Amino acid sequence: MIVVHHLENSRSQRILWMLEELDIPYEIQHYKRDVETQLAPESLTKIHPLGKSPVITDNDLVIAESGNIIEYLATRYGEGRFMPDASDSNHWQCKYWLHYGEGSLMPLLVMKLVFDKVKESPMPFFIKPIAKGISDKVMEAYLGPNLDRHLAYVEKHLGDNAWFAGPDLTAADFLMSFPLEAANSRYLKGKRFPNITAYLAKVHGRSGYQAALEKGGPYDYA
Repeated sequence: MIVVHHLENSRSQRILWMLEELDIPYEIQHYKRDVETQLAPESLTKIHPLGKSPVITDNDLVIAESGNIIEYLATRYGEGRFMPDASDSNHWQCKYWLHYGEGSLMPLLVMKLVFDKVKESPMPFFIKPIAKGISDKVMEAYLGPNLDRHLAYVEKHLGDNAWFAGPDLTAADFLMSFPLEAANSRYLKGKRFPNITAYLAKVHGRSGYQAALEKGGPYDYA
């Protein structure tokens, strides 16, 4: 039996969505974030030494990292779904987005989150303008331009494709759902990215996604 070690408001929500789309039985072990630090609880280290989510167990097998989990589920349980055959050009498109989401887009979004937290954190009043100035400069000179470039790239791709790896839902869509939800929550407000907006609405409207939300619990990004 597959067990998803599910941390609230985390990347593991997309694993629940994929399992619902696969329509296979699974269980959820719920974990709450620390109220002060917002980090995962220490109890997750009993499942995997890094104490991060998502992580799944499938009988005696422990699998961590979203892309690895998604590829495992598609290979082990997909029965030809969600991972185009290697002879199909969309196979490499799917593989590309599986790497791109966490390797290229998410680091920028995490950096933005960190610098936003710096500005919001308690500090002596005379330090606050300095911290805000540094954060704003990083956003203006590096993070903003790079996020705009990457999101424009994704926007164009979604304008040319129904899903990330062609006409059908694939593993790439499960992986890319979270970075785009995070971008929508943290960065896209007031910006025009209609294809990304329409894509997220399509994802969120799927019955499998809604079932995953119901089972996973509160999820701020949806």
